[in-house]
Amino acid sequence: MSWVPLALSSTPSPLAVPAFVGTIAAWLWTVVLFALPGVVAAILWTPFLIAARFRALFRALPPAGRLVSSYVGVSLALSVPYLVGLVATVWLVDSAGPGWSEGFLDTALFGGVLVGLVAPALAVLGLPRLGVDWDPTGYGPGTWLLFVAAGLWYAVVAAVPLVALAIGMALPGGY
Repeated sequence: MSWVPLALSSTPSPLAVPAFVGTIAAWLWTVVLFALPGVVAAILWTPFLIAARFRALFRALPPAGRLVSSYVGVSLALSVPYLVGLVATVWLVDSAGPGWSEGFLDTALFGGVLVGLVAPALAVLGLPRLGVDWDPTGYGPGTWLLFVAAGLWYAVVAAVPLVALAIGMALPGGY
């Protein structure tokens, strides 16, 4: 039997199908792992949907009039700073010593500032300037209080696993 490269052979290798399925499964797991923090945060963030002005924001965002898809999209988007920080820490920082622990705490802190303070400011100040008028009450102190509370709640929900992971990594033998 002669050796023929897989690309040149006319019959598919029996190992090619399981390898392809394994690759697809790996990509699906990656997508699930990256989406999971945003999905969990979205679930734990739902009590804020009681407020009419919170729902009004998501109805005004694209796709207009679709509360659930906008809500889930924003929830996933707000998890991006945490995911970027987590991936950057794992990728760029040496796992020996306190590097990962410090990176996870930095991610929780900076992600919390972005989500807890910058995102509400963008929603209340930026969106109306872009022509997305969503607050029926006029963007007063109640809106600010609601959105800062919602942002800080999201930040706490996202930070808890990172802080727990950082503490675990800082313990002797923690990894």
